[in-house]
Order: sequence, then structure tokens, then C-alpha cells
Amino acid sequence: MAIGFALLSISPLHEKTVYEKLTHISEIVEVHPLFGEFDILVKIEASDIDSIGSIVINKIRAIQGVMDSKTLIGTKSLSG
Repeated sequence: MAIGFALLSISPLHEKTVYEKLTHISEIVEVHPLFGEFDILVKIEASDIDSIGSIVINKIRAIQGVMDSKTLIGTKSLSG
């Protein structure tokens, strides 16, 4: 299982709509509104790293109102 996090920039007045659509993507297990440089943080669980990239490109970035994203891939290399 691969875990990723995506920081999203949302165009003004689209935050609520984008948030709602993100909650319906099955691979997204957490959605958090933010204040600051980014507007929303999502946690993604997928079978592998390539799948995370596909989810970001084909499902998240495809939502109207998502202007930009920064994707981070989680690792277990520090846990033991």
C-alpha cells in the first residue's frame, strides 16, 4: 500500500464544492481544509506510487476549481 498527501490550491469560491467532490473519491481517506498557502490537504491510499500519480492527475486535478497541487509520497523507511 502506498500513501500520498496532496496539497491543493483552490480558486476562490470553489472551496466547498471541491471539498465535497474530494470526499467522493474512494482512494482519498482524509480531507482537511487549511488556512495558508494551500487550501485543502488530502490523504490518498493506493496500491502503489504510480496509482497515486494517476489519482492526482485524473481524479483530483480534473475537478473544476483545483488550480494547483503539490503531491508528497509517504515512506516507512524511518519506522524501524
